[in-house]
Amino acid sequence: MATAGASLIPLADYETFSKHLKKSHRVLALLGAGLSASSGLPTFRGAGGLWRNNEATMLATPEAFEADPVMVWQFYNYRRHMALQAQPNRAHLALAALAKKNPNFITLSQNVDGLSPRAGHPASQLHLLHGSLYDARCTAFYCDYTETDNFNDPIVPALAIPKGGPQPEPSSTDRTGTEAASSLYSALHFQRNNHGELDISNENVPLPYINKEDLPHCPKCKNGLLRPGVVWFGEMLPKDTLAAVDEFIESADKIDLVLVIGTSARVYPAASYVDMAKQKGARIAVINTDRADIPKVQKGMTKRDWFFEGDAGTIVPELLKSVIGEV
Repeated sequence: MATAGASLIPLADYETFSKHLKKSHRVLALLGAGLSASSGLPTFRGAGGLWRNNEATMLATPEAFEADPVMVWQFYNYRRHMALQAQPNRAHLALAALAKKNPNFITLSQNVDGLSPRAGHPASQLHLLHGSLYDARCTAFYCDYTETDNFNDPIVPALAIPKGGPQPEPSSTDRTGTEAASSLYSALHFQRNNHGELDISNENVPLPYINKEDLPHCPKCKNGLLRPGVVWFGEMLPKDTLAAVDEFIESADKIDLVLVIGTSARVYPAASYVDMAKQKGARIAVINTDRADIPKVQKGMTKRDWFFEGDAGTIVPELLKSVIGEV
């Protein structure tokens, strides 16, 4: 067995993958939320798909923003804050190193957290399918204002993560100790992080009142609300991004390798890219924590392909080490 941290990579798989990677010229990586989970970020998928007892996917729609822009901005400001507190993990660093060594390696990321750019991944080789938490655009119909790489935290003062919480207080009326015990229990169990900030993802933590006028507004037209610069459910994916990946695959006589990391790649367009690459001879390497979470490609995974089960932040650097060295 070849050891990758706490995970064991079967030696035969490790050797065949390393041998193929060394001779691979044209390589595509598809990244999903499982990669960022290795940096401690919530995936908002499956069992972790709730935010304050709301389906996270239900907050990621134009309709949700129109109905309650305050709630949606609180959700996205929380995500921005969490992502800025997180650090790129070793898989982010390893992929960035591979991109710098191989100009014919491109990455399509479904993640919006900015960890790949912060790892030094060359922008020309990194395509963001769902936008970025640090971009915003005006919602006014006649305004075309957009901004990128706004790393202010919070994006406006009103959205600052609240600190503090209830303090244990003696009761002035109850002599049984019941109220005092309840007050102490509430204070001890009020969820805070290491910075004293309240965990507003917990529905039991009250959200501060925010006036709609205190949300991010457009500096150009002065009237329109800014919205997060991410692709919401029901919206078109960025044409330039899709065109770049299409061209990368279609212009090549052969694709050597597809890395599927932290995603099942079962939905459009990731699933179609796996199929397109396999038709051009690509071998597929999946790195995921769930063995059942593999791409559903037309010809299926074969003995030529690999599945590496475990934490991407641990496994990916080990798999790429033969080309990039230690990270």
